Amino acid sequence: MSGRSFIGFREDLDAAKHRDPAARSRVEAALTYPGLHAVWSYRIAHRVHRSGHRFTARLLSQLTRFLTGVEIHPGATIGRRLFIDHGSGVVIGETAEIGDDVTLYHGVTLGGTTWRHVKRHPTVGDRVLIGAGATLLGPITVGADSVVGAGAVVVHDAPPHSLVLGMPATSRPRSPADASEHNWVI
Repeated sequence: MSGRSFIGFREDLDAAKHRDPAARSRVEAALTYPGLHAVWSYRIAHRVHRSGHRFTARLLSQLTRFLTGVEIHPGATIGRRLFIDHGSGVVIGETAEIGDDVTLYHGVTLGGTTWRHVKRHPTVGDRVLIGAGATLLGPITVGADSVVGAGAVVVHDAPPHSLVLGMPATSRPRSPADASEHNWVI
């Protein structure tokens, strides 16, 4: 394992411990968090995908889906310290782009809206929190430091520092009161 890979592994464990108050230790998180397992498997599959072995990468991603309930296409681009809490039902499409320090809860979908071979999945900025069951569809962008509420259906861009709520979702600027009122740490 290269130094960079080991650092990424530790960063992922630290992110889990920092963002989940139920995480008692790095060892517990490493052994029992399917979201971490899915991210680590994605990182391997992504390297395999980029090396041109796309079928092998997809096989690994589907095995991971079977084992964790999290489906991450190996073609997606994911930044550092992604934390998937509770994991089950998360789907991240092929052209999705996720920034650093993003948190996804169970049932989140970053889905496409076309069958054409174009950018068809969302781009999520740094430090975004996406609540349980939220669905982001198409080549939209959710700006950095935003919060997407549970169950939101997002089909339009949201600027940085937004609170994105509803079905279909609308965005408004986040205020410091939003963060303290709901105990969101972003």
